[in-house]
Amino acid sequence: MPKMRAVDAAVLVLEKEGVNCAFGVPGAAINPFYNAMKKRGSIRHVLARHVEGASHMAEGYTRAVAGNIGVCIGTSGPAGTDMITGLYSASADSIPILTITGQAPRAKLDKEDFQAIDISSIAAPVSKWSTTVMEPGLVPYVFQKAFHLMRSGRPGPVHIDLPIDVQIAEIEFDPDTYQPMDVFKSKASRAQCEKALNMLLDHDFPLIVAGGGIINADASNLLVELAETLNVPVIPTLMGWGTIPDDHGLMAGMVGLQTSHRYGNATFGLSDFVLGVGNRWANRHTGSIDKYTAGRKFVHVDIEPTQIGRIFEPDFGIVSDAKVALELFVEIAKERKAAGKLKDYTAWVESCQHRKSVMLRKTHFDDVPLKPQRVYEEMNQEFDRNTIYVTTIGLSQIAGAQFLKVYNPRHWINCGQAGPLGWTLPAALGVRAARPDANIVALSGDYDFQFLIEELAVGAQHKLPYLHVVVNNSYLGLIRQAQKGMDMDFEVSLAFDNINAEDDGDAPRGYGVDHVAVAEGLGCKAVRIKSPNEFKDGFAKAKALMEEHQVPVVLEFILERVTNIAMGTEVDNINEFEDVLCLDPNLSLKRPFDMSREAENDTSMADAG
Repeated sequence: MPKMRAVDAAVLVLEKEGVNCAFGVPGAAINPFYNAMKKRGSIRHVLARHVEGASHMAEGYTRAVAGNIGVCIGTSGPAGTDMITGLYSASADSIPILTITGQAPRAKLDKEDFQAIDISSIAAPVSKWSTTVMEPGLVPYVFQKAFHLMRSGRPGPVHIDLPIDVQIAEIEFDPDTYQPMDVFKSKASRAQCEKALNMLLDHDFPLIVAGGGIINADASNLLVELAETLNVPVIPTLMGWGTIPDDHGLMAGMVGLQTSHRYGNATFGLSDFVLGVGNRWANRHTGSIDKYTAGRKFVHVDIEPTQIGRIFEPDFGIVSDAKVALELFVEIAKERKAAGKLKDYTAWVESCQHRKSVMLRKTHFDDVPLKPQRVYEEMNQEFDRNTIYVTTIGLSQIAGAQFLKVYNPRHWINCGQAGPLGWTLPAALGVRAARPDANIVALSGDYDFQFLIEELAVGAQHKLPYLHVVVNNSYLGLIRQAQKGMDMDFEVSLAFDNINAEDDGDAPRGYGVDHVAVAEGLGCKAVRIKSPNEFKDGFAKAKALMEEHQVPVVLEFILERVTNIAMGTEVDNINEFEDVLCLDPNLSLKRPFDMSREAENDTSMADAG
């Protein structure tokens, strides 16, 4: 049996499990692990400027490509605590990443040694498994178990803590006979899927809610095939956006309090049955459960048993991997279609598409400073359907979800539940590392951009080019808007007179941080756009700079200070704030549908705001 250091065995296991890229920051307590990576030379390493940034890079890397598992590496003490936000974000969205920390020697763990902390206990609540390895011989098998756990059941992150004396201890390990453990996935039965489809076909106005679990399972093609076979409209969640193309005839819009479409909320309000697959009934999607569930039946399919009934009790639940369930649904639906046993939902689909064509929010504003709606309109025109968008929380993300278009799975890379500010920039670098030839556009408000802005230097150093759209109103916009209900605007303005901004210069004096100067100081390029007539040239210049220099390029848009983005307290109570369009004044929003739209004239929801 070959003898080697435990860290050498660990790196060999990473290779065998398919890892070829890692993100992190070396330090004394993890240097043996880095030494093992250097000796092998098989794993690319991207040096971050902050370990939290490295954890979000690992997230972006995982989210970008089916089967990827991002790896984040750091030393003892604060490196581990810096990873916690990344672990939380990954855990909340069912994203497998592996975080590895160095640790003080075993004999010093309870001696208040320098940077010695019980990091495995701290990481445990935000991990599928967190462990400090106390026996060198366990190292390769702890790593083997880590990959098994990350891939089995509901995906999620794992943390491994390695005392330095464990890392350098010699063990016996045979890499030639190593193989990954079989992955466990819950599987629906045919009887369960038969019952679910029977329930759907018993209703007149059904919808499929497509969650992020479908993307995790790499099953978006099956979701589209099922919808097309049944001719039933699809409502993607924010995490499931891209499972069905935005311009597909059965894409009925997103539903929710913030990241939603007017037509999606209207269609949901008229539905009588919902088949939810791989979704978790997030509160920003549902609003009040009583209102969300009233008047409709629910079937819920999820890989995690404890998700069924966690938010509300469905009328029928199925514990299953989304891909397995969808394969059965498609098989059964095709059999019934061939036998002429499917219901005709043509009128329902046509009504959904009519609302999609007429219940729109206005985007074309010529104001200076810019209105954000116009920025997203221009982005839709400038970026093609293969563009991958990366973003986190804030009015920038909410407006992006309301106005942008997504056509493919994994083309909307978004931390859905945790929503940490600063996530966007490092995540975009991770996406670029995973997708070297993709069109990547990050979207940030000014505060999100400033949180981990130093990671721009990583993109410059490692040649990870992408476009970063920064919509700058020099405000914590979402918090400012939330404070309206408390009749205050307190400690949410980022504006100040930057002493380095010239009154007649390009940088707006009252907007505070000069993002262009900071980006250029970190080795990147930047373009500032202040009026609608600069859009075309600005986009062209940014793309040319990125192509020439192969670094991140920041596109900063100077917005009006205050813009309220549509949102509300319930899916049927959205405050639109700005102008909206209703291109059909006779639109009916009551069941049953009169497709001639002559019987009713209820425009209460169409004219909201």
